[in-house]
Amino acid sequence: MDHVKVDLKNCYGIKSLQRDFDFSKTRAYALYAPNGVMKSSLAKTFQDVAANRPSEDRIFKTRKTERHVIDESGAEIDGDRVLVVIPYDQELGITAKTSTLLLDPKMKREYDDLLRATADARTALVAAIKAQSGTKKNPEEEISAAIMQSQTEFDQALIRVKREVEEQKDNLFAAVPYDTIFNDKVMAALNTKDLKSAVRDYMKQYNDLLASSTYFKRGTFDYYNAGQIAKSLTDNGFFDAKHTVNLNSASGNREITNEIELEGVIAEEKDAILSDAKLRKKFDDVAKQLQKNAELRAFCDYIKDEEALLARMANPERLRQDVLKSYLKTNEALYTDWMAKYDAAAARRKVLEKAAKAQQSQWKKVIEIFNDRFVVPFKLEAKNEAEVTLGQTSIIELGFTYIDGQETAELQKSDLLQSLSTGERKAFYILNVIFEIETRIKNKTETLIVVDDIADSFDYQNKYAIIEYLKDISEDGLFKLIIMTHNFDFFRTIESRFVNYKACLIALRGDTGITLTQALGIRNIFTRDWKLAFFKENKKKIACIPFLRNLVEMTVGEKSPVFIKLTSMLHWKGDSDKIRVADIDKIYNDLCQTADKSDNPTDLIYDLIIAQAEDSVANPGGGLENKVVLAIAIRLLAERFMIDRIADPAAVAAIDEKQTAKLIKLYKTKFPGETESIAVLDRVALMTPENIHVNSFMYEPIIDMSDDSLRKLYGRVKILK
Repeated sequence: MDHVKVDLKNCYGIKSLQRDFDFSKTRAYALYAPNGVMKSSLAKTFQDVAANRPSEDRIFKTRKTERHVIDESGAEIDGDRVLVVIPYDQELGITAKTSTLLLDPKMKREYDDLLRATADARTALVAAIKAQSGTKKNPEEEISAAIMQSQTEFDQALIRVKREVEEQKDNLFAAVPYDTIFNDKVMAALNTKDLKSAVRDYMKQYNDLLASSTYFKRGTFDYYNAGQIAKSLTDNGFFDAKHTVNLNSASGNREITNEIELEGVIAEEKDAILSDAKLRKKFDDVAKQLQKNAELRAFCDYIKDEEALLARMANPERLRQDVLKSYLKTNEALYTDWMAKYDAAAARRKVLEKAAKAQQSQWKKVIEIFNDRFVVPFKLEAKNEAEVTLGQTSIIELGFTYIDGQETAELQKSDLLQSLSTGERKAFYILNVIFEIETRIKNKTETLIVVDDIADSFDYQNKYAIIEYLKDISEDGLFKLIIMTHNFDFFRTIESRFVNYKACLIALRGDTGITLTQALGIRNIFTRDWKLAFFKENKKKIACIPFLRNLVEMTVGEKSPVFIKLTSMLHWKGDSDKIRVADIDKIYNDLCQTADKSDNPTDLIYDLIIAQAEDSVANPGGGLENKVVLAIAIRLLAERFMIDRIADPAAVAAIDEKQTAKLIKLYKTKFPGETESIAVLDRVALMTPENIHVNSFMYEPIIDMSDDSLRKLYGRVKILK
């Protein structure tokens, strides 16, 4: 992979981009892209390459997208040989259950997807049960407690009753309101000696009556069952389809042909039982003890209409299980869906655990690299190392030890992340990135690594740590790097550490697309570029004015006549239209100990600034000097306009600092109704200072600001009247 040739059209907002990255001469490129130019779009395109999926233009969907990323042989680069490192990937820690499990990203995503699918199916089932039962309690805890005698084993509870639910022929208790029957106060009352005895007496008399019934039978077919069956047959059109029911008794069979006849038989048998004097007394004995509070009274009111349930309350926990299984039976489709997803996840987990076992030593190495390189307030370690060593589990689980001076504390990841900054969370994300890279080293996979602002939000210590790691892998013959950033300080740092100067590119947006050109003046644009061209290129001569003024300020001071003259080239003063090129040449020669001269010494410096600004408007997309020239010209035009309109020499002469801002204040006071002009002048104050007062250490604002914005502002200032 000595060459990576990129040819893109209409990829996520990139109208056009062509570039041959020549890795035969360098193993790493640094690409600076001002905000909004193309960095995220290019990263997204490379992600598509890595995933072997097509790219698109999401805004202009009708535009034809073309994407070619080829090597020196003309072959498309396979996705397996591309790794895109985005600023932060939340998916690598997406679920609480797997966020600390150390699996490679692909397996981890698959495992997360399996668990997510199972969790979604469980959520749907629980929601259906909750709606049906009308309970305000947690159905998962209730089912778990009823089946497993523990509130935390919901999955195992569902597994245990799976066969029983499958073989269950009806959902007899599906309409039972759960909270009315299985209220804590009701359950406590039913467990008291007197009420338990009363319920037992009622149940004995009820069962004796069932034994003498013509059609009902104890334990299998009482009138509660019969009523539910009759309702179900009617609701499902059983009799409308001309089916019949045969009831068997000692005296012979009876054929039922319609629901009215069936309901009549059931009512007749029910009345025969419930009208029994002894049973009525037993029920009254129970009912009297159910008047102590609202919950017991609600229960009593319910069982008056569903009296057959009372006979089952002698064993309330058995009834609870039957009711819950009826809820499951009613929602059997959701139950089956959850069971299928659970079984699939369990089967796949075994495969993933086997694969994870082969990664154990590699993860330990990655943890060592992380602990050694990154400065964070915690130490990472294999939390379950003993279990892994003994073969009890195959997946390493990450543990965190928080360090504060001499004190340490072990924390769960969920607690830890609440106390970490964004940069520290991203440092944890880097752990996954390191694993991916170390895996490719182990497998000797030649890879194009595209890095998208990975150091964003890092503190300086960790920023340098990732830079050093990138430097190390760039020295491995397996890897070719394209490091993208919108942070100019980071851009300069990687150039100074390991990226060849000629491999430092800047992205420029034009009408036809994106161009990647050689970045100039990365470390010290005044010393390495503009100063060298002072007598040859007028734009760079003008761009040097703020630097020369800084030098005079630091060496002689603001009272110096030289400082004052240079200020008249940056602000509109009484002599601004009288200073000539020869004047700036002399200042430069005196400060820089040279003896050169320009070809146009008699030209007015103000005229030269305006002429070069006009050229910058006509020829956009130049170097940083274009922006400095435009900013100086904008300010001079704006200040000249305001001074002429204010027409108060004394007030203007009283301004000794921050001239632009104070002139705007005076202008607003005198002309408050000129809102359009005021809006333009406010933009002058907002946009020009950072583009004029640049220095060798900090000039990122001038790079990030669009050349187009300055050109438009220049045009608006020119027409102020």
